[in-house]
Amino acid sequence: MTQRIDENHHASNKALAFEESEPTQAELFDTLDITKDGSDKDDESIESLHDTQDSYIYGDADATDQDTIETMTVYDPDADRLEDIEQSGDNETIVCYAYSRKTGEPIEPLAIEDVSRALTNNNQFIWLGLYDPSLETVQEVQDAFDLHELALEDAFADHQRPKVESYGNDTIFVVVRTAKLEDNQIRYGTTAIFMGKNFIISVRRGASNSYSPVREHCHRRPEKLRLGPIFVLHAILDFIVDNYLPITDRLGNYLREQERNIFSHEFSKSTLKSLYELKSQLVHMRAVILPVQDVCNFFINHKKNELISAFPAAAKPYFRDVNDHLLRSIDAVNGLNEMLSVAMDTYMAMVTMGQNDVVRKLAAWAGIAAVPTAVAGIYGMNFEFMPELQIKYAYFVVVGAVLAVCLFLYAKFRKAGWL
Repeated sequence: MTQRIDENHHASNKALAFEESEPTQAELFDTLDITKDGSDKDDESIESLHDTQDSYIYGDADATDQDTIETMTVYDPDADRLEDIEQSGDNETIVCYAYSRKTGEPIEPLAIEDVSRALTNNNQFIWLGLYDPSLETVQEVQDAFDLHELALEDAFADHQRPKVESYGNDTIFVVVRTAKLEDNQIRYGTTAIFMGKNFIISVRRGASNSYSPVREHCHRRPEKLRLGPIFVLHAILDFIVDNYLPITDRLGNYLREQERNIFSHEFSKSTLKSLYELKSQLVHMRAVILPVQDVCNFFINHKKNELISAFPAAAKPYFRDVNDHLLRSIDAVNGLNEMLSVAMDTYMAMVTMGQNDVVRKLAAWAGIAAVPTAVAGIYGMNFEFMPELQIKYAYFVVVGAVLAVCLFLYAKFRKAGWL
């Protein structure tokens, strides 16, 4: 199993090159800056945090253990501002906390090697967040949480379809696709979530917004964390789903821009290419969003799973709320897809009409030119006896008749809209 994870992990690293590095968790917390009353220091810090760009590509296959740097910040239980224990390498980020089931408050930050001890305490649960973890970290997490090897392998498989699976009554495994806008391009990533009775693990790979706002949101609502890991799962899913809407809005704006180009009568291959590219993006976006509905329905309707039944029933409405947000994105994508189909049909119809206009003009001028051509052809024949050639004003009569017929045809074609 270790070898298979190694191959998958390093294959994804070699497939793509890094564009930008993941900001450290300490930088994200500094950006957010929580005051003593638990409120945000200023609204701009939240916006800055949401605008922080994460790396779309997965990692550097040449990174070594010597490149790993561990930074530790001391947790003071009397301090109002929360500090993370952060273990990070080139792009790896690890954030782990233990939370009280009674109060929902964070008890202490944990290192992975301390997880096994904390799991034995049923009065708390653990939330571990990983971004682009190294192979060594994956092995430590597998050993500490006793995760199923197939679920762990799926967590690191590229282009995984969103799904939810149960491994006995101990662990639920969820995979969802993330999406974000980078340089006017839609980038996709994957988030795998492992949830047990006393723990929840999120493994984030590829393009996605940082989950630091999710953790800060939960820290400000400890009464909700009393529901256990299932509320954290809801918060992560809600954050992912809410990030779909800005992308669908951007696609809608782009479609409206292309519609204006369609009716500008400036037909070009670039317009058609843009429409087909948008169609491809909508198909991909729909494939990312639609299966998440099955994930939500699993937690809303599933009654036979003992692990879900062990959590408070009050958690179900939160997943219905996520599903409602998801339906907005699905409806938006479906609506854009229909509008795009109409736009493409309209564009092709207008191109055909434009071609028909050209054909009509050519036919009209050909009809007008046929009159003098026919007359010239008749009188160009080399016959000795052509009676009308002997008439004094025959030339002027024929030329006048040709001009009259041509003008008549021109007027008719003009009136018909062919010219």
